[in-house]
Amino acid sequence: MHVLELWRYPAKSMAGEMLPEVEVGEMGVAGDRSLYVVDDQGVVLTARTRPGLLLHRGGVDDRGRPTVDGLHWEDAEVARRVAEAGRPSEGARLMRAAAGERFDILPLLVATDGAIAATGVDRRRFRPNLVIGGVEGLAERGWEGKFLRIGEAVIGLASLRQRCVMTTWDPDTIKQDKRVLVDIYARFEGTLALNAWAVIPGRVKVGDTVELVEKFETDGPPVTGRYVTGG
Repeated sequence: MHVLELWRYPAKSMAGEMLPEVEVGEMGVAGDRSLYVVDDQGVVLTARTRPGLLLHRGGVDDRGRPTVDGLHWEDAEVARRVAEAGRPSEGARLMRAAAGERFDILPLLVATDGAIAATGVDRRRFRPNLVIGGVEGLAERGWEGKFLRIGEAVIGLASLRQRCVMTTWDPDTIKQDKRVLVDIYARFEGTLALNAWAVIPGRVKVGDTVELVEKFETDGPPVTGRYVTGG
């Protein structure tokens, strides 16, 4: 097995960026989900109900600052685009995440090429951080509670991810196809890819060999249930 793709989503619920290498740590991929959108009441807005957010792309500039569509995240044009994407809610704006509140469940999501191929849909709908290649069929479904050794890093695999309505939005056109989620529930019990965290931090590169490890000494995944949901 090997690392096939690496993804970072600097702005939650917006399009991400594929990278040749990443640093993984306590907060997942460095720079991941560093921004998210709220309305004028402070309610979090995500692509679950505001799919227009998917048409904008998060990034990180050469100084490590988050961007949207290539512009600094505090640029007035970014504010205009976010407000438009957040309608009909009023006052949609970006916020800088403080800590783990920006993640759905755990800081990493690990997907496999075999399971993605079985769905027959674009892997971007699942918003993985790591895509592992060379995995036969639905083998990932037996990986809960195990670990991946990738270079100097060790990734813990906590549980299969329950999928939501975000999978129904085409990431390029935001045309909705509810059959995608219906099929995931019919054929995969509603789950695909794995909630994960970095047991040992380190640099991970595309092409790195991946070893599945049955047991590893750890205190377990970070505390869950305190995260903003929605991609």
